Amino acid sequence: MLKGKAESLEEDSTHLLRHDTKLPTVIRLRYFVRVPFRELPLTKKNVLQRDQNSCQYCGYHGDKLSIDHIIPRSRGGTDSWENVTTACLSCNVTKGNRTPQEANMKLKRKPHKPAGSLSFETRRQINTGRYKEWEKYIIGWS
Repeated sequence: MLKGKAESLEEDSTHLLRHDTKLPTVIRLRYFVRVPFRELPLTKKNVLQRDQNSCQYCGYHGDKLSIDHIIPRSRGGTDSWENVTTACLSCNVTKGNRTPQEANMKLKRKPHKPAGSLSFETRRQINTGRYKEWEKYIIGWS
């Protein structure tokens, strides 16, 4: 912004950089800059957010959640979006080294790779109301 390459569209009045300068929360570049596409990494945090922090077997919401491989790694299962899900510790131990069918456990939702490039963190920030002003600038927000 100091070099004139971007301009402020939204500012946060609660945070002042100096006595008269507000902290920008939304900026617009004056010219297009191509950013290479990056896949959303398969991390525990991202899997928990995809599954809305709930066990996909029993629906438990809490802090005792782990990641479960639907087809266990010891039986050829891979570390992929389609093969990992969120499970509470109790369900994960009950399922053990079996598939959900073998353990007679049913998944609430089929695991999938998240669509779109909008990060979970950005969605969380908007949903909590912290940066509500971002919403009107995101195309295809749902």
